[in-house]
Amino acid sequence: MSTDSWSSRMAFYLVAIGAAVGLGTVWRFPYLAGQYGSAFIILFILICALIAAPILAAEFLLGRRGRGSPPAAARDVATSAGLAPAWSIVGWLGSIAMFLVMAYYSVIGGWVLAYIGHFAAGNLGGLDAVAIGLRFDALLADPWKLTLWHTLFMGATVLTSAVGLERGIELANRIMVPGLFALLVALVVYALFEGDFERALPFLLRVDWSMIDANMVLLAVGQAFFATGVAMGIMMAYGAYVPRDVPLLRSGAVISTAIIVASILVSLVIFPLAFRYGVDPSQGPRLAFVILPTIFSGMPGGQLAGFAFFVLLAFAALSSAIAGLEPLAAVLRERLAWPRPRAVCVTGFGAWFLGLAVVLSFNHWQDVRPLAGIPGLGRRGIFDALDYVSANLMLPLGALLICILVAWRLPRQYLSEELGFSGLQLSIYRLLIGVLCPLAIAAMFLANL
Repeated sequence: MSTDSWSSRMAFYLVAIGAAVGLGTVWRFPYLAGQYGSAFIILFILICALIAAPILAAEFLLGRRGRGSPPAAARDVATSAGLAPAWSIVGWLGSIAMFLVMAYYSVIGGWVLAYIGHFAAGNLGGLDAVAIGLRFDALLADPWKLTLWHTLFMGATVLTSAVGLERGIELANRIMVPGLFALLVALVVYALFEGDFERALPFLLRVDWSMIDANMVLLAVGQAFFATGVAMGIMMAYGAYVPRDVPLLRSGAVISTAIIVASILVSLVIFPLAFRYGVDPSQGPRLAFVILPTIFSGMPGGQLAGFAFFVLLAFAALSSAIAGLEPLAAVLRERLAWPRPRAVCVTGFGAWFLGLAVVLSFNHWQDVRPLAGIPGLGRRGIFDALDYVSANLMLPLGALLICILVAWRLPRQYLSEELGFSGLQLSIYRLLIGVLCPLAIAAMFLANL
C-alpha cells in the first residue's frame, strides 16, 4: 500500500493536467478539427464532459481506495467488496498498454526535440514545404539520429520521474503546465496579428451538423479518451497518491476542462496561420512536422514562433511521458520492493529498448510486419502494430472493464464514500459510467476490430 501523497490539491491538479495534455491535444486534435470542423469540436467537448470525466473519476476512485499500483489497487478494491481478485486485469491492461505506448511516444517526443534544435539554429528559415518535408523524411530515414533524440527524450523522462513525487514529478509539472498554457496564449496572440482570424473564426464557429456521422463520433470518442488518458493506468497510479479531501469527480472535470481549453487554444494558433498561408489544416500527422514549420519559416518572427511552438510540444510530450512510466514502475516498486529510481530506470530502459524497434520501423525494418498472419492486421508495421494493439484494443477493453467494475460490481457505499455524494447525484453518475460510457466504448472497440 502506498504511503506517498501529493503535497497539495493544486499539485495533484497540475500533474494530472500535465499527464493528460500531451501530443494528443497539441498534435492530433488540430488536424481532426480541421477535417471535420466545429461539429467535431462540440462533439469532443460533450464526450469529455459526459464520458471521459466520469471514467477519470472512476480511475481515481480505484487508485485512492486501493492505494497501490494499478493492478493491486483494482484487485484490493474488488476483493474488499467480495469480488474475484481477477479484477486486477483492469490495472494490468492499462499498465501494459501504457508501456507499449511509451515505446513509440518517446520516439515522437524525439522528433519534437529535433525540431527545437532546427528552429534554435535557424536551419529551416526560408525553406518551402518540399524542402522541409525532405528534411523530415531524412530524419526518419536516419536510425542513428532518431535513436539519439529518442534517448534524450526518454532520459529526460526517466530522470524527472526517478527523483520522486515532490522534487521530480510535481516540480516539473509546476514549471511545464503553466509554461505550456503561457506559450499557448502567447502563440494565440502571435496568430492574431500574423494569421487570418477573419477566415479562421467563421470556420471554428460555423457548425455543419451534416458532418456528423458514425466515423466522426468514433474519432471524437477516441480523441477524448487519448487526450485525457482514460484507461492508461496513469490516473489510477496517480490516484493512489491523492489525499482524502480531494473531490474526485471535480478532479475529472478539472482535467477534462483543461484538455478542452488547451485544444481550443491550439486551434486558435493553427487555423489562423493555416488560412493566412493557404494551407489545408487537415493534413494529418505531417501538420506539426512539415506544414507548420513551413508556415513559420516564411513568417515575420517565424523562427522564434516556431521555436516556441516546439517547446510547447516538448512540454506537452514530456509531462505526459513522465506520467506514462508511473503505472508499470509502481508495479515493480510494489512487487520487488525496489526504490523508485531503480523501478523507473528499468521501466524507462525497457520502453527505450522497445522504442528502438519503432526507430527501425521507419527505415531498415520498414517492411517488417509483426502481426503478419492475423486477418486485417498483417500489413501493419511495428509502429502501427504497437499503436493499434495498445490504443485500439487494450485501452478500450480496459476502460469498459473499469466502467463495469465501478458501476455494477462495487457497492454504492464505495462510490458514495469516494465521490462524496449519494441519492440522485450518485444515480446519475452510475447511469453515465454504467450505461453511456460502456456504449461509447463498445462502439469504438467494435469499430476498431
